[in-house]
Amino acid sequence: MMKKTVVIGMSGGVDSSVSAWLLKEQGYNVIGLFMKNWEDDDDSEFCSSRQDWLDAASVADVVGVDIEAVNFAAEYKDRVFSVFLSEYAAGRTPNPDILCNSEIKFKAFLDHAYSLGADYIATGHYARVREVDGQFQLLKAMDASKDQSYFLHRLNQAQLSKTLFPLGETQKTEVRRIAQELGLSNAAKKDSTGICFIGERPFRDFLNRYLPTKPGPILNDRDEVIGEHVGLSFYTLGQRKGIGIGGQKEGNGEPWFVARKDLKNNTLYVVQGHDHPWLHQTTLVAEQVHYIAGELPSVNTLGCKARYRQSDAACRFSGDEASFNLAFERSQFAVTPGQSAVLYDGDICLGGGIITG
Repeated sequence: MMKKTVVIGMSGGVDSSVSAWLLKEQGYNVIGLFMKNWEDDDDSEFCSSRQDWLDAASVADVVGVDIEAVNFAAEYKDRVFSVFLSEYAAGRTPNPDILCNSEIKFKAFLDHAYSLGADYIATGHYARVREVDGQFQLLKAMDASKDQSYFLHRLNQAQLSKTLFPLGETQKTEVRRIAQELGLSNAAKKDSTGICFIGERPFRDFLNRYLPTKPGPILNDRDEVIGEHVGLSFYTLGQRKGIGIGGQKEGNGEPWFVARKDLKNNTLYVVQGHDHPWLHQTTLVAEQVHYIAGELPSVNTLGCKARYRQSDAACRFSGDEASFNLAFERSQFAVTPGQSAVLYDGDICLGGGIITG
């Protein structure tokens, strides 16, 4: 029987590198693909794409797979970055990594992989795919601390049916161990953090290159002016650092948090203390929804992540194909318009939507 061909996205990081090796060990014909998604400031200290390509090519040589580089910068700018900017300009806080997965890594990348004769594609994401009675389910990774199903919740049946996640059953510590045993040059390379096109640079500095500042008042919960903001686009709900009112001391001296944005009046509201009632809510509304199974959840009691780094919060679900409402058992901190509310039934990721309120 002929070997199945898998095209794997190789980023130069340790996860995709070990994934390529695992696939080859499993008997697949493996082709590596390095995606270049950003080139506006490719020569800056913050853009690591050249080093990432060198790392990916080095790993491909050790593992024994062919690798090619493909440029998706135009598609990325049109399908991901333009949405990112328009969302921030509207005062919301988007998650471009989710859009990148659905529009680039599992769409443009998948199309290119087919042109190379791929039977499947693979990535180094920590997640699992399971087929049950002809339906493909997206599951959380076995390593709960690394699970990335949140970022993959907009994938559909066709995409999941052609996707392999070699690290779904593997602990991160084991991935590092394998990389060291293989002598991979990136075995100890730090995991990338933050948004890919921003890198390690200050977020506000980057955003300021594309969006104008529009100063306005900062008010407390008594409608008293206590400072000036640089523009509502540059703040997110629940933000604690970088507000610019560090010297303001009121009440018991607890830290300030961004609590509300009044877009009509260009006003930023801040409150003191993590437990302030303005920072917590027991319901949310989401639109632009996507259900992985292609249909609404069959149960009403679910778990939800309203942001990536949080445990599933128990909630009651009601909704349709266009939107859904969630009522939480416990209040949630800084539910943020533009972020994704992702639904779970145990380990099964059901899909999600963009928070609007």
